[in-house]
Amino acid sequence: MNQMTRGKRCLVLMAGVLLWTVALSCALQAAEKVRLATDWYPQPEHGGFYHALVRGYYRDAGLDVEILAGGPNAFAVQKVATKAADFGMGSTDDVLVANERGIPVMAVGATMQHDPQGIMVHEESPVRSFGDLEGRVVAVAPGTVWFPYLVKRYQLKKVQERAHNFSVGSFVKDPAYIQQCFLTSEPFFASQAGAKPRVLLISDSGYDPYRVFFTRRALVGEKPELVRGFVAASLRGWREYLEDPTLAHDEIRKRNPDLTPEKMDYSYRALKEHRFIGGNPEKGDVPGAFRGERWQRQFDTMKELGVIRGRFELSDAWTGQFSNSTKTEGSKP
Repeated sequence: MNQMTRGKRCLVLMAGVLLWTVALSCALQAAEKVRLATDWYPQPEHGGFYHALVRGYYRDAGLDVEILAGGPNAFAVQKVATKAADFGMGSTDDVLVANERGIPVMAVGATMQHDPQGIMVHEESPVRSFGDLEGRVVAVAPGTVWFPYLVKRYQLKKVQERAHNFSVGSFVKDPAYIQQCFLTSEPFFASQAGAKPRVLLISDSGYDPYRVFFTRRALVGEKPELVRGFVAASLRGWREYLEDPTLAHDEIRKRNPDLTPEKMDYSYRALKEHRFIGGNPEKGDVPGAFRGERWQRQFDTMKELGVIRGRFELSDAWTGQFSNSTKTEGSKP
């Protein structure tokens, strides 16, 4: 091969590398930046989102997703409303309260069909039902909507509310202490500290919101394909997370090294055993999807409690157009 031929081949190779670099750069620039604000520090309850991130499902949808860790004062609704984030995690009642206050957010998918929130008591506690809370003190986060529901439904005249400090320290020290919890979290830490906790699930009382992820209502109208891509990738992540949590848990522990494998295994098993994510198909639950009658029931309950006055259209607070892949009774198209 003469010198001229070699030179031409080098030029062709260099041109090819240049074109590949430009193409890659354009592809990266084309990926739209999206931020998800979670409701707590990285944990298994966020597993589907991290699975989708690690597996590249968001990237395949043309999205460059950043997951923003939350905490005791996550304020996901405010972050989404002020465009500090594009999607946020919360519950049905968070979205309804936001709309009542004129904050135009819309739920677009369900991370959990049923809420793992509950009231944690000691195993030997005489509190065996919600009615047994009468005359007792319960540590609850300020603004928690389900607490006034319990007060009204079970006619609790003398129950007292105390500010929850997001710790199990007081619970472990005091056999009479009662506090709110996530079944997937606090009972583990209480058990590790030597206590024997027992949990009354709020959903068993009839107050049964979805755990949801939401966005700005304007984004649904302006960029429906972006929302569709994010929802589809997220729900795929949640389905696969239930089958194998390994990839998500590896990523979560990188971001939250305080989590032990034992705690993550406990949370994952609780999510599966209680069917929080997938729900009960016999009752019409579809993973990720919504049913209109449940939104209506939640809306009516919160109006009866006086938490909201219903000064907005319920149809503005949620949509199933992205998450309801199969038609379910009462679902909104």
